[in-house]
Amino acid sequence: MDVTCDGDRIEVTGNKRFPVNEGGLCLKGWTAAETIRHPERLLSPLVRSAAGALDPASWQDAIDRIATAIHATQAAYGRDAVGVFGGGSLTNEKAYLLGKFARVALGTSNIDYNGRFCMSSAAAGASKALGLDRGLPFPLEDIPHAEAILLVGGNLAETMPPVMRYFEAQQRNGGALIVADPRRSPTAQWAKLHLALRPGSDAALANGLVHVLIRDSLVDRSYIDSRTEGFDEVRQLAASYWPERVETLTGVPQGQIVEAARILGEARTSMVLTARGAEQQSRGVDNVLAFVNIALALGKVGTPFSGYGTITGQGNGQGGREHGQKADQLPGYRHIDDPGARRDVAAVWGIPESELPGPGKSAYELIESAGQPDGIRALLVIGSNPSVSAPNGSKVADCLGRLDFLAVADFFLSETASVADVVLPAAQWAEEDGTVTNLEGRVIRRRRAIDPPGQVRTDIDILCAIARALGKSAHFAFGDPESVFEELRAATRGAPADYSGISYERIEREDGIFWPCTSESHAGTPRLFETTFPTPNGRARFHAVEYLGPAEVPDEQFPLYLTTGRLLAHYQSGTQTRRVAQLVDAAPEAIAEIHPHVAKHHGLVDGARMVLRTRRGSAVFTSRISADIRPDTIFVPFHWPGESSANRVTNDALDPVSRMPEFKVCAARIDTDE
Repeated sequence: MDVTCDGDRIEVTGNKRFPVNEGGLCLKGWTAAETIRHPERLLSPLVRSAAGALDPASWQDAIDRIATAIHATQAAYGRDAVGVFGGGSLTNEKAYLLGKFARVALGTSNIDYNGRFCMSSAAAGASKALGLDRGLPFPLEDIPHAEAILLVGGNLAETMPPVMRYFEAQQRNGGALIVADPRRSPTAQWAKLHLALRPGSDAALANGLVHVLIRDSLVDRSYIDSRTEGFDEVRQLAASYWPERVETLTGVPQGQIVEAARILGEARTSMVLTARGAEQQSRGVDNVLAFVNIALALGKVGTPFSGYGTITGQGNGQGGREHGQKADQLPGYRHIDDPGARRDVAAVWGIPESELPGPGKSAYELIESAGQPDGIRALLVIGSNPSVSAPNGSKVADCLGRLDFLAVADFFLSETASVADVVLPAAQWAEEDGTVTNLEGRVIRRRRAIDPPGQVRTDIDILCAIARALGKSAHFAFGDPESVFEELRAATRGAPADYSGISYERIEREDGIFWPCTSESHAGTPRLFETTFPTPNGRARFHAVEYLGPAEVPDEQFPLYLTTGRLLAHYQSGTQTRRVAQLVDAAPEAIAEIHPHVAKHHGLVDGARMVLRTRRGSAVFTSRISADIRPDTIFVPFHWPGESSANRVTNDALDPVSRMPEFKVCAARIDTDE
């Protein structure tokens, strides 16, 4: 997008020259400028007084307060007693610097970010099966050429509208879109085939599709034999997932299962795409692996206009998960327990390898550990609002309350910032330079258009100021974002996500560059896996995934499934979008989408107030009656705080590999009495 400023008037326009969206923006994009000069914008640091109020303070006082708390906490409880919580909207430079700040300035292992709640299952699954995670291992421009696409648990028409033009082109070319989703969402309504699966039954559906592909001789045996391993185990497992059984497990009619498999199997080019519906589960990694099996069985991964991909969600969901703000990660997708990676990064950072901490706690476990004997006592949050976005919200509030010290950097006084000891005003997207990496793996520029207001500083300036107060100025002497990016290039050289050949100048000249890009003469890599996979033997790996079901299923006490998601008008915890009048008018309150049969049973009419209860607690919503949802399922959005917070009731069961909470499935009931 382009930004123009005329006095106090700021206008956003689409950049028609940019190849990815050709100027197309969603409603949130067109209204993004409304938050920049918003009257509730934080303009100076706030420090909590002895009386309990958050009062304006100087930057010096705020930074000193943070440094003093860090020193006292680590002196009393050790380095790991201080934690850092980042965000998937941070630029590549900020994500990189945050990881370095945690490990060098703080010496703590305890850093993670809200992308753990978004992309971790897809990342883990793709890495296990294909050797590398990049949201789409092919450019978006390949989508129109896919004769068949299976989209699992995604509603792009509302969550990523500019991308829908590629799917519209696919349909104009005669392609078929299959959508698997418990709701007949706007995207599912637009598809050729909608598979209304029971929440949490994704792996069973995938295994059923593989069964039909094998049974009907629609798999590519030549590709399987030459480019993969582990197929025989999958074949044996899939034998027990015949269509009649899978219908019982998923609720999808067996005829639709067979039809979907044949559409995929008979297409010359096809894609399998997963999104949060399949991934935000306690078996999210298994779900991803099960759907990757389909793409591998069809022989489509690494072939033209085909393959497996995941739809990245946050503003820098791809780059944010590559450069070290994850608990087990160093820049460039390096593993923090890899001796070679540790040596390489320590050399760039100018510290002994022995001083690098090991893996820390995942996002929810980091919060959950607050105040515990081996947990964190102080926490720095940048670019996130876990009070609303983390599961089992009442428990999260208790955990944050157990901290000895909490500091938050944000644009507004979010629900997390409102309980902090120090709040730092941070610059917004139009007020800073940097890079982000989109869902294709294309590294692109974010250009500063206006100066930050008041005393607002960028996150890079904030981190460097805290590092200086901690006596680590030599490692954080960055004059601008480009100098941070130059160090990032060095730190990722030779890594899986190699940015060493990417520069600001090249990004400007080439409209973005796909990683890996190993030198300035390297063209970048729009398409991965064309000849080999980055695994020890160069082959992709099938995984035999038994369907185990969600951590919690309906029973007599809680007879319905609850699932969550996003609306067109809002984003994430709503800290920004709930402050934009046009977006609030479009979606003023939290709704609960329920089937007419359920509404009738509970005596509910459209627009009625309803209380939804799970084993974690209750939340209040406005009923929206729709035949486009399964009768056994309720859908709620997660953009609201307080009594309408969906995450007050979601399940905090974690995937054993990705540590992803089970946002998308839990057992619930409608209470007629509050």
